[in-house]
Amino acid sequence: MERTYVKEIRPDKDVLIKGWVYESRVLAKMAFLLIRDSSGIIQGIVKEPKLLKIIQGITLESVVEVRGKVKKAEIRAEFARNDVEIDITSIEVLSLAEKLPIHVNEKAVKSELPSRLDWRCLSLRTPKSQATFKVQSKIIEGMQEYLNANGFRQVFTPCLMGVASESGSEVFEVGYFKKKAYLRQDPQLHRQLTIAGGIEKVYDIGPSWRAEKSNTVRHLCEHRTCAVELSFIKDERDVMRVEEQVVISALKKVNEECKDELSLFGAKLTIPKAPFPEIEFPEVYKIMKKMGRDIKVGEDLDLDAERLLWKYVQEKYPGAEFYFLNKFPFKKKPFYVYCDEKEDYARSTDLYYRGIEMSSGGQRENRYDKLMKNVKDKKIPLHSADWFTKFFKYGVPTHGGFALGIERITMVLLGLENVREAVLFPRDPERLTP
Repeated sequence: MERTYVKEIRPDKDVLIKGWVYESRVLAKMAFLLIRDSSGIIQGIVKEPKLLKIIQGITLESVVEVRGKVKKAEIRAEFARNDVEIDITSIEVLSLAEKLPIHVNEKAVKSELPSRLDWRCLSLRTPKSQATFKVQSKIIEGMQEYLNANGFRQVFTPCLMGVASESGSEVFEVGYFKKKAYLRQDPQLHRQLTIAGGIEKVYDIGPSWRAEKSNTVRHLCEHRTCAVELSFIKDERDVMRVEEQVVISALKKVNEECKDELSLFGAKLTIPKAPFPEIEFPEVYKIMKKMGRDIKVGEDLDLDAERLLWKYVQEKYPGAEFYFLNKFPFKKKPFYVYCDEKEDYARSTDLYYRGIEMSSGGQRENRYDKLMKNVKDKKIPLHSADWFTKFFKYGVPTHGGFALGIERITMVLLGLENVREAVLFPRDPERLTP
């Protein structure tokens, strides 16, 4: 008999299922088992005396193989399928589990996050963790569906850089034979070079690293993005229109295929309408001042200011959850950002979701002379930028892009308290294992 996954089980069928013992309850003349596989949980009922003795020796999270007859559910169990259950006729223990160091059953007292991350392979087994990463996979799938259908080519850019990033943030240095190398902070520079290489529309899904000692609920040392770049744009708003559709496609995919997972979190998913609201600098400063926060013109927003702006968006644009900030102060942005002549504000955008930044992007500088002026004005050593800037001598179209944080959008969508819950094996200043 071939194995059947829990989600595929149908009434009045003989089935073979394999999975983990999520819950066990043994009574005088019968027992209830909840069996979990990667597709869901189902309740099994045991009445045969020989099987009852076997079940008494089976520990939680042991791996078992169960055979039985499927019938309509008579007793409903939390987290399990409520339409069918199995009359178990045989059970075999494939791997007996020792006593668990943390709670895996979500009806029990929830273990603290550090403990859950220490024992990550166990905490990943919980229904909510399983749901989190199904939702995340569908977010990525939805993004790719739009990009693939609209002429974007998936590419793979280097994770090792020969020079440190220009952004000013700390980078991870690694030995590279007899040279120094650095883990990339963003795949953007190589995406731009891919554009310069004549591949007009690209995207790259992969990791980036930041050596920042930020132990906040929204920061990671290693994170993943869906990073997009496109050519022959008029301005940054062409980039914004693409980003909107990428987000909409991702959320539609989740809404179509993850209804049970969303319900498990009590998450409310609203498909946004394009175009998203847009707020420009220096208007942002005026808004902040009206809300009682005086920020010096030319400065960036801190966390408190971002929260205030989210409050403003909710009042100004009822129902909007996604919105752009545009025209950031150029002095706060890297050398490659496009800035009009005699302007203090760049064609630089951030996308926010419920008050939390999801991406940075905008139009890039494609004019070699202006690019080199930016390098000089921002006091970047020419030798550290030449590997990148020299290609702009040879004809590069207008272009722009963005990088959407995959873990962050997962966190905000599901209402997770900490971005680490949206990472299989998170890396932060205190954690390098498992």
